[in-house]
Amino acid sequence: MIRTDDSADAATPAQVRVTRRRRWSASLIWLVPIVAALVGVGMVIHNWASEGPVIEIAFATAEGLEAGKTQVKYKDVAIGFVESIRLAPDHTHVVARVDLNEDAAGFATADSRFWVVRPRFGASGVSGIGTLLSGAYIGADSGVSRQAKKAFVGLERPPAVIHGSPGKRFTLRADDIGSLDVGSPVYYRRIQVGRLVAYELDEDGKRMHVEVFVDAPYDRYVSVSSRFWNASGVDLNLDASGLSLNTQSLATVLAGGIAFQTPPGPRDETPAAENAQFDLFDDLPTAMAPPDGKPQYLRMRFEQTLRGLNVGAQIDFHGIAVGKVVSIDLDYDADQRRFPLLVGAVIYPQRFGLAHEKIARLEHADQDESARLAGFIKPLIEGGLRAQARSGNLLTGQLYIALDFMPDAPAVSFDPAARPLQLPTVAGGFDQLQEQMGNIVAKIDAMPLESIGRHLDGAVAQLERTLRQINESTLPQVGVTLAGAQGALGNARQVIASDAPLQRDLAQTLGEIQRAARSLRVLTDYLGVHPQSLLRGKPADPAVRGAARKDTGGTRP
Repeated sequence: MIRTDDSADAATPAQVRVTRRRRWSASLIWLVPIVAALVGVGMVIHNWASEGPVIEIAFATAEGLEAGKTQVKYKDVAIGFVESIRLAPDHTHVVARVDLNEDAAGFATADSRFWVVRPRFGASGVSGIGTLLSGAYIGADSGVSRQAKKAFVGLERPPAVIHGSPGKRFTLRADDIGSLDVGSPVYYRRIQVGRLVAYELDEDGKRMHVEVFVDAPYDRYVSVSSRFWNASGVDLNLDASGLSLNTQSLATVLAGGIAFQTPPGPRDETPAAENAQFDLFDDLPTAMAPPDGKPQYLRMRFEQTLRGLNVGAQIDFHGIAVGKVVSIDLDYDADQRRFPLLVGAVIYPQRFGLAHEKIARLEHADQDESARLAGFIKPLIEGGLRAQARSGNLLTGQLYIALDFMPDAPAVSFDPAARPLQLPTVAGGFDQLQEQMGNIVAKIDAMPLESIGRHLDGAVAQLERTLRQINESTLPQVGVTLAGAQGALGNARQVIASDAPLQRDLAQTLGEIQRAARSLRVLTDYLGVHPQSLLRGKPADPAVRGAARKDTGGTRP
């Protein structure tokens, strides 16, 4: 500020006084952006600290997925959402980028599983109906691993068992799974107690490994002695007892199923351990049958046709199925120019029961199974054991192979060292009947039928002439004779009726004849008891002899 002194002289220069004001070190207006920046940084740090892991899930298609909208749920609780969806560089699948919540960090581990929940309709059931209104979402299942993982491959179908479900897993070995699939039910006494969760081929591709899960508390009924069998479809059996129909439920008819049970009798009831292995049998009778043991391969040579014999037909010994047919091949005999059939079969020695135990005590017990079986079969073949194709069903014409003793069978050579062992055969009963019928037809063809026919025609013509002569001449004369006889009998009846003394004499005569017959019968009965009377005569009556002795003083004559 400049001030002027009025009392000073006008010619004197004015003195200027400068007054300095006090200034602040910083302006207050800068506090607002600084505070805003600090708040923003704090929010960023809070959001960064509260964010969960980001993972990527690969799916075959993006059907039902939508970026920024599709949620990830575990037990119907949202644990994240799909941030973006992109196509894989090779165009074979899509990749969904998922932001998980902070409390869902445990799902970004190695054994976690993800799948798209959408409506599914199949033979094993219906699922995902609720997504018709709410839309599809990604289902999640956490594992027990602690190893972090960011990239996952989504499942094409929901898993059959969620981690942590109470129960046990078991592995079944099978040749094939038939109509079974993931989700097929497992039954115990027709109650669904579990499901099929996975299956895979062995490394050699010859067998299947089927994994099933049995829910608690039913898993305790799976013992070390339990038997599993394929209960798919309908088991229809026609035998001597009649027609029987067996199935677990309607679901098994449509989608297949597995059943298990412990065979009756004293068994080890110890509960099976987790991941225990069992065999999956084809049906209930096979599962409940005694253990088969190691099979032995045999071969049979048949000279006749075997129409009706199929692979899988039974090998029967005294009513017990001891094996089955595994192959039927055609051979050629150059000497006889015939085509015999070679039937390959497997025999289960353990099915012979006590006989199998005796096999082990033979002198070949220290050798292999084939040598022991050969030593067992050789004396049986010498005693007449033969293989024969027989009819098993008259309606279908199916055949089976019966091992039976033929006392009249010719002797054959048997080589116990041959591999495979070859059983001698005989023609089947139907083939023998055909052969007998052929022989009968051949004998009929050898008969002089034309000559017999000519002689028969002459005999029939002569018989016809004889019958004509009898009808024309003999029968009328016989009629006249019968009429005359009838008249004579009528006259005799009239004479007898008109002569009363004759009737009286006739009645007396008949009475005498009756008394004579009675006396003759008495005589015959007496002679039957006393035949010596023909020589000695009839002895006196005891009463008469007693009276005679009394008169003579009791002395004998």
